[in-house]
Amino acid sequence: MRVGQNPAKTIKGVAKPKRITVAVLNYIPFLSGFFAETFDVLKLCLNSIWQNTDLPYDLLVFDNASCPEVREYLTQMQQEGKIQFLILSDTNLGKGGAWNIMLAAAPGEVIAYTDNDCYFFPGWLSNSLKVLETYPNVGMVTSRPIANDNSYNTSTIAWAENEPAAEIKFGRFLEWEDFRSFVGSLGVPEEEARERYAVLEDAVLSYQGVPAYLGAIHYQFLAYKNVLRQFLPLDMDRPMGQVQRLDGLVNDAGYLRLMTAVPYIQNMSNQVPEWARQNFAKTEKSVPDKKKGFQLKNLRFIKWPLMRLYDWIFKIYWKEE
Repeated sequence: MRVGQNPAKTIKGVAKPKRITVAVLNYIPFLSGFFAETFDVLKLCLNSIWQNTDLPYDLLVFDNASCPEVREYLTQMQQEGKIQFLILSDTNLGKGGAWNIMLAAAPGEVIAYTDNDCYFFPGWLSNSLKVLETYPNVGMVTSRPIANDNSYNTSTIAWAENEPAAEIKFGRFLEWEDFRSFVGSLGVPEEEARERYAVLEDAVLSYQGVPAYLGAIHYQFLAYKNVLRQFLPLDMDRPMGQVQRLDGLVNDAGYLRLMTAVPYIQNMSNQVPEWARQNFAKTEKSVPDKKKGFQLKNLRFIKWPLMRLYDWIFKIYWKEE
């Protein structure tokens, strides 16, 4: 038999999620070898989101069975109000399995997905959202231009060539430094990068005064949740190596795949980059707290006796003798 009345019944309203959910997929199984610096990379990724996101959002983190140190850190960040939704898996479900859960669970109308090794620069969200909301029938928007082939861009090209208000140009428009900075982060030697750049052909679009590059990448993208929902669950039987299926599904369904004309993100891979290393400690300490301002009721010497008093009153009125 129930004892007393649930005090939550007296609450007149509930919190509502933000329109945009920033969703981070994390996997750090141990802190040595390949993963020796990935914990710091994750912290840089989250810090850049907290510092440089210029629109209201909720942060969702899906942890794919990381080591205890990482899970403890993520739990602490949630307790401090910096992570709104935290999903901890006790086994590695692979990227596809994690996507099936986190993309379905994200409460926002717009999902801004990222791997855990992406650094975000100021203005990334508002400028990416501008592309998403300006172009019609968009499937994915990545927050930087990169070189890519057109295997998964056929729907975007067909739309651009048949839309009178759109302009598409093919050629070499990606600056060398923007090209080099991304492929270099993937471990490509500079000599090989220059060979690739020499034969590069990319494409730029313009529609209603908003420029964009052709293509997108599954590493980081914005999408409407109702679009992504059409492709879930994704059937992947390996932890990695099959993620381009999402790119193909989006293209085959007739959606546009676009990138911002300016780089607003940078891949860090599994090492803290030199441009971030010197400022890493300062960056960690300067993370803004998303909690509400100071509240007297949360001071321990006030909260503890009040909660004890609440418990005592509850027992007096509702506890059966």
